[in-house]
Amino acid sequence: MSELITAELVDLDLSAETKEAAARSLAERMAASGRVTDLEGFLADVAAREAQMPTGLDGGIGIPHCRSEHVTEPTLAFGRSAAGIDFGAPDGPADLIFLIAAPAGGDADHLSILSTLARHLMDETFTGALRSATAPERTAALIRGDEPGAAEADAEPGAVVAESGAEPEPPAQAAEPAEPDRDAQSVAVPGPTAAPDPTTPPNPTTPPGPMAEPTPFTATPTPFRIVAITSCPTGIAHTYMAAESLEKAGQAAGVEVFVETQGSAGFQRLDPQLIADADGVIFAHDVEVREKERFAGKPTVDVGVKAGINRAAELIAEVRQKAAHGETGAPARAAAPMDKGADTGDNFATRLRKWLMTGVSYMVPFVAAGGLLIALAFAIGGYTVNKAPSVAEHFLWTESASWAALLFQIGSVAFGFLVPVLAGFIAYGMADRPGLVPGFVGGAIALTINAGFLGGLIAGLLAGAVVMAIQRVRIPPVLRGIMPVVVIPLISSAIVGFLMFLVIGKPIAALQKGLTDWLSGLTGANAIILGVLLGLMMCFDLGGPLNKVAYAFAVGGLANPNEGSLKVMAAVMAAGMVPPLAMALATTVRGRLFTKAERENGKAAWVLGASFITEGAIPFAAADPLRVIPSAMAGGAVTGALSMAFGCTLRAPHGGIFVVPLIGQPFLYLLAIAAGTGVSTALVILLKGLRKPPPTHPAPAPADDEAGVPIAA
Repeated sequence: MSELITAELVDLDLSAETKEAAARSLAERMAASGRVTDLEGFLADVAAREAQMPTGLDGGIGIPHCRSEHVTEPTLAFGRSAAGIDFGAPDGPADLIFLIAAPAGGDADHLSILSTLARHLMDETFTGALRSATAPERTAALIRGDEPGAAEADAEPGAVVAESGAEPEPPAQAAEPAEPDRDAQSVAVPGPTAAPDPTTPPNPTTPPGPMAEPTPFTATPTPFRIVAITSCPTGIAHTYMAAESLEKAGQAAGVEVFVETQGSAGFQRLDPQLIADADGVIFAHDVEVREKERFAGKPTVDVGVKAGINRAAELIAEVRQKAAHGETGAPARAAAPMDKGADTGDNFATRLRKWLMTGVSYMVPFVAAGGLLIALAFAIGGYTVNKAPSVAEHFLWTESASWAALLFQIGSVAFGFLVPVLAGFIAYGMADRPGLVPGFVGGAIALTINAGFLGGLIAGLLAGAVVMAIQRVRIPPVLRGIMPVVVIPLISSAIVGFLMFLVIGKPIAALQKGLTDWLSGLTGANAIILGVLLGLMMCFDLGGPLNKVAYAFAVGGLANPNEGSLKVMAAVMAAGMVPPLAMALATTVRGRLFTKAERENGKAAWVLGASFITEGAIPFAAADPLRVIPSAMAGGAVTGALSMAFGCTLRAPHGGIFVVPLIGQPFLYLLAIAAGTGVSTALVILLKGLRKPPPTHPAPAPADDEAGVPIAA
């Protein structure tokens, strides 16, 4: 295993003026050493991580970092800038820049070393030594921890432990007990308590790696005790820097702080007894806290991970103040699937989008099952099958018409859940399980008053808002047990039902009818323009929010199908098939423009595209978004416009080429898809051909855990 950093990966005179130029300069050193196989692909991953949250920290530090399939082994490059480079830190430019690169499937041992470095960046002595270093060799040795004398001198307590596991000597004298040693595999929790007796058996819940090591619980009086969770999207740097900052601030304030780092090096739970006896909780996170319910009912401060780094002392003071006033946190809830990875600083518009996508994600299986069954019923029994009597009263085993009626009636039942499920899980995304009952009730009322898809959206948002408002009301502890089972469902359902039946239901129903009539009357240029717009939305984020909005719009029209809504569904599915098919074709005809991993992904993209799974193009867009996404959008717009112009219709909400027999004008429909695929393929080949070819080093295959594909396009 190569060393984490060498002299070749150190630039003490970094001349870059922007963070992009700095990342490129350091990444080029990684590529020259054979640790990065595709420079452009790796830089795209770095930029994607930077877009999630700036990586500048107080104290003149920039830590751009990412996990990437273009990295062969965990690697660190260091640059020192005399002028400073803006990485978005509140206190100004950074002069110390660490580019951290981890493989997509990076092993825990090396990620532990990276996280240990992140902790030591909070040590001013360590960063001071880096600022005064004069030779790349010594700088690399300081970062690795094998610089002679670095471990013994109290001027260098922050040096990162070497991979060999050698530990620094403790100071000869200290006014207080010395902080336990840290190495790549274990980082002890600093605090006012003494180190545990070495004869004590190890705690089975002690986290490995750079996790905080909880002190065994004792019955003796203890100082104010705080448990904390830190996490960031990548889980390499900010997670552990926030943990270190909180621990040091706690030590300075005479407070015990025990941190659970939910990062890439692993996730081990804090001792339940430790949590039970804690006086307060701090969540410093940018992804959803896992098992948040463990901390319910305690004074809680909930902030982003950078606040944990920059304002640790303030957070500790805030949680102590809440505890003194007897404040307790709201009942914890697990995040809905679409809220995973949500940034705690998201504004209302972003949170609204994620709530809506939660409902859509749960609705899609009902759409696929019910819609495909209905489409098959029409294919077998004709378009009069919807007038067949109930199969519970009349069913002949030997007649295809009876089987068609059976499929239609099963599909109709499944499709009937579409709006209630949408509303129920929008409310779930906002308020967790207490939102389900009023959400489903509101969705069912939307169907009853013919408010349709729009009514379901509004009902879900209303239900979630009502439940969240009820949860803010302080109630006696004796009543808390019946709140989620009796009180919240009762009150919220009554309020949502009143609003849907008597206040806003009729206006929404009128709007829904107007939209349906507009779709029915779409002809000529208006239809083509709508097809272009839907095609662009389907291909812009390849299965993301805009894609889902267009898809949900099309599916909503199938609840009360007419000529216009069937054309919309056809255009949406056709456009959604283009990006993966285009990438598959491009890797076939111009394979040299793509990495080995992309060529392998291209083989799978044929099947994914044919199945209407737009997400099959995501690996290509992630590696080269500026060339892939515009190409995909151009092809999607062409296909959407042609599908509308040809008058193609579709009753099935999913299925790709496998439901072509159920499509109106099937040959023209396939022609529209082929035309859009050709346009996207030509554009992506042209744009990629204008850049220099990627390095010849073979890229590692994607990790198995990244091969999954989200449902629906």
